[in-house]
Amino acid sequence: MKILGIGNAIVDVICKIEDKYLINNGLTKGTMKLVDEIEFKKLLSSLKIEETVSGGSVANSIVGLSQLGNEVGFIGKVSNDNLGQKYEDGLKKENVNYFYSKKKESLPTGTCLILITPDSERTMCTFLGTAGKINENDVDINSIKNSEILFLEGYLWDEGEPKSAFDKAIVNSNKVAMSLSDSFCVERHKPHFLELVKNKLDITFANEQEITSLISAKNFAEIISFGQQIGKIIIITRGEKGSIAINKDTVIECESEKNLKIIDLTGAGDLFAAGYLHGYINNLTILESLKKGTEMSSKIIQKIGARLN
Repeated sequence: MKILGIGNAIVDVICKIEDKYLINNGLTKGTMKLVDEIEFKKLLSSLKIEETVSGGSVANSIVGLSQLGNEVGFIGKVSNDNLGQKYEDGLKKENVNYFYSKKKESLPTGTCLILITPDSERTMCTFLGTAGKINENDVDINSIKNSEILFLEGYLWDEGEPKSAFDKAIVNSNKVAMSLSDSFCVERHKPHFLELVKNKLDITFANEQEITSLISAKNFAEIISFGQQIGKIIIITRGEKGSIAINKDTVIECESEKNLKIIDLTGAGDLFAAGYLHGYINNLTILESLKKGTEMSSKIIQKIGARLN
């Protein structure tokens, strides 16, 4: 198998809103906030649902990789409930090998409310449910050892059981890639993420805000310098400025696609990672891989949701 992803198995609930909804509910645009089940239901109560789809950051990337013709798998914890079954069916429909045997859990399957404002920015409120309770017993060692690359998400990392699952997965992997996921996520786990990026990851995906936060950079030159010093691959997306890859002394830039009709930024980073990893495992050059990532993210932001048809 080419790539195995481990991430939060979350069912995305997509809704269009006005900016005042964010203000009224004390939400910060463009970020992800963890909420409990009561707050989740309260937020959803006044909204019209546009679409429901099995999501989660790494799962979105894995589906993208599958659609590009790669053999891929995913591990993510769901409960044996209605949403859990929908989640599993959604992955299998996309030809993703699902290495998790669901059972009835004390918490329901996780859900993410994706709020899209008129400027196409997305703000997420996530009730992790049982997804956040992943532990080392949920991790299939054989599937990790049999995959070329393990792909993880920063969202999954947390003290206790998720961390033990993370550590077990990394120790048994051949190569490890990870997305830093979210600026708030980086701030919450900065020392741990820095240790991972410096010493345990082969490929790190981040947007400019996340990597700036991680190393407390004053300017972009400091980010380049950091990437060159650690001698690993760091892939940074910069919105309209395009993307950049730092691989030891090599720095390669790729322009963004212009004149796009942007509808929803959900999944832009996830599909970028899918495109880049597709190039990487199929021996494309770094620039070709960046271009594939750009192509995939450009397609996804011109539709609602984080899955290409």
